[in-house]
Amino acid sequence: MTTELWARLQFAFTISFHYIYPPLSIGLGIILVIMEGMYLKTGNKMYEVMTKFWVKIFALTFAMGVATGIVMEFEFGTNWATYSRFVGDIFGSALAAEGIFAFFLESGFLAILLFGWNRVGKKTHFFATCMVSLGSMMSAVWIVVANSWQQTPAGYRLVNNGGVIRAEITDFWGMVFNPSSVERLSHTLGGAFLAGAFLVISVSAYYLIKKRHEEIAKAGLKIALLVALFASLFQLFTGHSSASGVAVNQPAKLAAMEAHYDSLSPGDLYMFGWVNETDKKVYGIAIPGMLSFLIHGDPTVPIRGLDSFPKDEIPPVNVTFQTYHLMVAIGFSLIGLTLISIFLWWRGKLFTSVLWLKILVVSVLLPQIANQIGWYTAEIGRQPWIVYGLLKTSDGLSKTVTSEHIIFSLILFTLIYAGLFVVFLYLLDKKIKHGPEAKTKELDFSENLRMTE
Repeated sequence: MTTELWARLQFAFTISFHYIYPPLSIGLGIILVIMEGMYLKTGNKMYEVMTKFWVKIFALTFAMGVATGIVMEFEFGTNWATYSRFVGDIFGSALAAEGIFAFFLESGFLAILLFGWNRVGKKTHFFATCMVSLGSMMSAVWIVVANSWQQTPAGYRLVNNGGVIRAEITDFWGMVFNPSSVERLSHTLGGAFLAGAFLVISVSAYYLIKKRHEEIAKAGLKIALLVALFASLFQLFTGHSSASGVAVNQPAKLAAMEAHYDSLSPGDLYMFGWVNETDKKVYGIAIPGMLSFLIHGDPTVPIRGLDSFPKDEIPPVNVTFQTYHLMVAIGFSLIGLTLISIFLWWRGKLFTSVLWLKILVVSVLLPQIANQIGWYTAEIGRQPWIVYGLLKTSDGLSKTVTSEHIIFSLILFTLIYAGLFVVFLYLLDKKIKHGPEAKTKELDFSENLRMTE
């Protein structure tokens, strides 16, 4: 393997591990707002106990997200120095905005969220919860803006400083609202809402199977299912919007996503398949002309194919194809799981169907997988560009770093991250098994729940 491939592998590993936690924090943040809002509205102590329990889970994911995110900033300087010089002005602005408008907001109110119970008023504490949730989403805004600029650069100029080419901002808001930022942000947030919702669904289903904390589990499951219903359907629209944007701004990526080679023919939409990149053929089941219909509203309109691009500007086709289709399949599966669960809830069978509850317990993995492979589709499909149309990945690598350096640090990161993951799972399992802290003899949750329904 080349130094470039080792550097890419290292960054892929570290960002994949890090990306387990921010979506959970964002998704749990919005659910905390709903839970505590229900407590303020109804006065039902059950919602207070529920909120306090999930605040602990939120704090754990937030801490892990911070700890695992620091490494990537150092990788920019060590492994990708040329790239860092090229995008420094752009990324510096976006990351500074994240620190000022997002991280400080989130971390500033986090102390009140964690330790402000019975120390500040209920409305003040609820305001802190809202600000923490807003801060987590604002953090996603600036990270997605920075990444989207790599996909669709805008609001910049190229400057030659002593033979070093770098991009400088000429229009800050043009950079922020680059052609793909809004649609990619909405799709990212939708995935985060699903991650948080299905964690609550999974834990609530577990409690119902074990017949523990049943009233809290039922209420939590209802809230999470409504969030999941909104988020899963929202993903249909944002996914379509994002794919339409890719068709305009990154046609090679769209062609790779559907393995479309022939620029003279309409685009087919594959349900699943396997791409033979040597023969430029796809073996699978497709809906003829459906890609053209989704993009242009006409199934007969040709879609630009991979045959119109230079060979050195075509992304890895089969990997992009597989990750994209798996993401879409999981997206529809989450819609199905949510709709079936709501139907069972309506029929009064959701809380007693042990088999379905077991399915919901393991469903927590699906949003995580979809979020990961969604990013893989976006990043692998952008290759060979690290900044689309401006800087190739091979040209962004540091000139002095060696494969040996990267392999050594990758081994260390793997060991450290494995240890952190074990700690995370241990603490998460411990908190879930301990359950919500409540003096159930003093709180008649069943009666309170009936009064607020």
